[in-house]
Amino acid sequence: MPDTTSAPIANIADFSFLEGVKVVDFTQFEAGPSCTESLAWLGADVVKVENPNRGDPGRRLRPGKPDDDPYYFHVFNANKKSVGVNLKSERGLALAKDLIRQADVMVENFAPGAIERLGLSYDVVKEINPGLIYAQIKGFGEGSPYEKNLSFDMIAQAAGGTFSVTGEADGPPTRPGITLGDTGTGMVMALTIASALYKRAKTGEGCHLQVAMQDAILHYMRTNFATTGRTGKPAGRAGSKIAGSHSAPKGLSACAPGGSNDYVYISTSAANPEHWNRLLKVVGREDLIGDKRYDTPQDRAANEPEVDEIVNTWTRTKTKFEAMELIGAAGIPIGPVLDTLELNNDVTFEQRGIMQVMEHSVHEPFKMPTWPVRVDGRPTRIKPSPMLGEHTDEVLRDWLDLDDDAVAELKTDSIVK
Repeated sequence: MPDTTSAPIANIADFSFLEGVKVVDFTQFEAGPSCTESLAWLGADVVKVENPNRGDPGRRLRPGKPDDDPYYFHVFNANKKSVGVNLKSERGLALAKDLIRQADVMVENFAPGAIERLGLSYDVVKEINPGLIYAQIKGFGEGSPYEKNLSFDMIAQAAGGTFSVTGEADGPPTRPGITLGDTGTGMVMALTIASALYKRAKTGEGCHLQVAMQDAILHYMRTNFATTGRTGKPAGRAGSKIAGSHSAPKGLSACAPGGSNDYVYISTSAANPEHWNRLLKVVGREDLIGDKRYDTPQDRAANEPEVDEIVNTWTRTKTKFEAMELIGAAGIPIGPVLDTLELNNDVTFEQRGIMQVMEHSVHEPFKMPTWPVRVDGRPTRIKPSPMLGEHTDEVLRDWLDLDDDAVAELKTDSIVK
């Protein structure tokens, strides 16, 4: 079992790949904030423009109530700054345009038509800043019959296909447990923004980027589309198995002591016949090596229930960590089913900087995943998510050269927070 004792994080870096890049962030909830947070992890100066009263709805702020649920906001808005601006006022909109004039990138994921109604459509913004990378994230694509529909993660995943391939073969479609529609779309857009910045450095040209969450899900469904191309049929559901697999074992095996997540996933490869023989040695069934019922991947797939029982008889006597150690050491692909608390308590993630503790000025310290890519062996440094309007003075001074009196006037007139 992994060590769960505390340990210091060492060798952390402030990534500077996007140092000097200014991002105006008009995003909310998850898809857009995931995109802009990734740019912030990589060194961009990301300024989140928020409603001065309630901020990003992802803050879950309640009138007259303490902010006792900041965790959702934390995990999608680390390393950013916040400015509270009333975009529905003439002066607030002008201030937003001033920020855009200084920016390299603008990202928004409001409801369809909202950014245009605010007066910040691409045609308007391009006149202000021709070199701007203008990025929009929506639920459904331009030209789709549903392009004006609202969307959240589960809507995009249902309409993009992931529900249809998730769940038991004889059961209904099932929502995957991760927010691939939101964060997955954000990652696709972030990569495209970084690529657009690379081109702009050579040409000076800005561009208009658009991604739909439904379309992004199709990108993550490529293996399933390959199945359809091969069979001419819809890709199916197979629970923890792989639909249409021609090898076994390939699925979950129960472990001791029998808790809800006491399982390991074992996957022998059809391309490596030694996996099966090695597994038989680990589970003490050398007598079955060469048995014609299980000799080839196709034989084992045809007798899958028997194969699973051979493996499960052994795994039920081991914890998932014991099974992981013994089977993994034999060169057989295996993974324990780890829950979020087990992952949170695994000190090796913290030692490597993949999990770090956010030290916040207002909220309790909170451990969360950071950017997963290490550079020259080092992870990037986490910085706290901003309080609503926390950086208004700093941003207006540094980006727009406003003095203290000008900022104070804007606050007095409720243009900014």
